[in-house]
Amino acid sequence: MTISLTHRFAAAIVASVPSDEAVEAARLAILDLLACTLGGADDRSTGILVETLGAGTGPSALIGRAERADPFTAALINGHAGHVLDYDDVHASVRGHPTVVILPALLALAGTRPVAARDLIAAYIVGLEAMARLGLALGSRHYETGFHATATLGTVGAAAAIAHLLRFSPDTTAVALGLAATQSAGLRLQFGYDAKPLHAGLAARAGLTAALLAESGLSGAPDFLGGPIGFFEAFGFAATAPERLLAGWGAPWQILTPGLTLKAFPCCTAAHPVAVGALALHDADGLRPETVEAVALTFPPGGDAALVVSRPGTGIEARFSPEYIFAAALTDGALGVGHFDERPVRPDLAALAARVSRRHDEAAPRLSSDPATRFVVLDVTLTDGRTVSRRIEGLPGLSDAGPKFRDATGDAEIFAGIPDLVARMSDAADLARLLALLGQSRS
Repeated sequence: MTISLTHRFAAAIVASVPSDEAVEAARLAILDLLACTLGGADDRSTGILVETLGAGTGPSALIGRAERADPFTAALINGHAGHVLDYDDVHASVRGHPTVVILPALLALAGTRPVAARDLIAAYIVGLEAMARLGLALGSRHYETGFHATATLGTVGAAAAIAHLLRFSPDTTAVALGLAATQSAGLRLQFGYDAKPLHAGLAARAGLTAALLAESGLSGAPDFLGGPIGFFEAFGFAATAPERLLAGWGAPWQILTPGLTLKAFPCCTAAHPVAVGALALHDADGLRPETVEAVALTFPPGGDAALVVSRPGTGIEARFSPEYIFAAALTDGALGVGHFDERPVRPDLAALAARVSRRHDEAAPRLSSDPATRFVVLDVTLTDGRTVSRRIEGLPGLSDAGPKFRDATGDAEIFAGIPDLVARMSDAADLARLLALLGQSRS
């Protein structure tokens, strides 16, 4: 009897044992996501979810808030809060944000039953592996056609993490993955709106729901990947490479290679090289807005696909505008959360952004999951006729989430013990302590 690719995928998920090195990388990623979620807990849109979904009591913590909720609502709200600042990590194989979907689902479940921290960490690593490898196998056209991979792949990644944590059989895991995949949804046209971070929350809830329904015996197709109407055929648009799903599974782990990028700026990842270049022009070259006549940003083909806004009206929209990000970084010599809030864009930044244009180097390799294909060239024409150029390659990131955590929490004393706890947590008591610390409000 031929064993389906879905069943082999499920078996790998169940049998995985992450390495010590992967566990250490996971602790850093977990702290980074908690910083982002605590920072987004009081966002206006997070408050709308809390009010509309009726959170108030329940077994699962709402991170950074005094309310609690049922696990499904907690997964949704915490996923949204973690992504609302667009400050959470990214992964090249996913072409999206894995931790913000997987971790909220796991933490929501941990509020309902005893879970050892070491097991939650391992499940997170395995969920990320599943999500990343599914992204590799699905190919590039899924994202380029208009799907938001954080949402569409995140459902499966979250379900895989729960299946590993609860030690499902391969058969039950396969059903859980299929139930998750049938809920896969999310369109990039929502970038710049409240719905974009909602994608992460919906995916977290969907993955958790799928896994727990499978655990309870709800049936579903045992092979969601294959066949003429399977996931690859429906979502891959003839660009799939199914062999990449399992080849080299965990050797090395995707959390290590190519690894996560922890964001240094609270805006779309695709614009981070622009920010780095603009800051270099400000700091090293001494450029100031009044000296700039025009700017051309050159991307590889597909390099600005996520940057759907050119002339933003607010800081929320500006998260997806390389023109604005260049203007803000060059003008202020820094980029922080305050540049991307709901206030109208400052007139001086709008004026400089209007002098920025985009183009593509059609001779360059198309942007792919290989970070080496990512670059931006900043060509600045000055008012005196001179030109200055900077080329930024790869994707910059952070190696230490501590300063980001302190900034996101405003150095609030009630959260001060979280970094040390995440760095050493192992058993169920440690995880319970973490959840108690997270379920507090600064206000």
